[in-house]
Amino acid sequence: MRAIVDLPDEQVRGLAELCRREGLSRAEAVRRAIAEYLRARRPDGELFGLWRDRDIDGLEYERSLRREWR
Repeated sequence: MRAIVDLPDEQVRGLAELCRREGLSRAEAVRRAIAEYLRARRPDGELFGLWRDRDIDGLEYERSLRREWR
């Protein structure tokens, strides 16, 4: 799908800088931003796999938090 989006100049400059730094096309940066936006606003019932993209095991993280309680 193609879409036309009006962005303020400040956002256009910020997007250009991000794309230059990370070696991304504008289209890829916008796709990633939309994916992140949608992921962050999932209904609470869709939590399965929430930790899949993290580098730490969920159970180990929980245990480390509980060790602080002692």
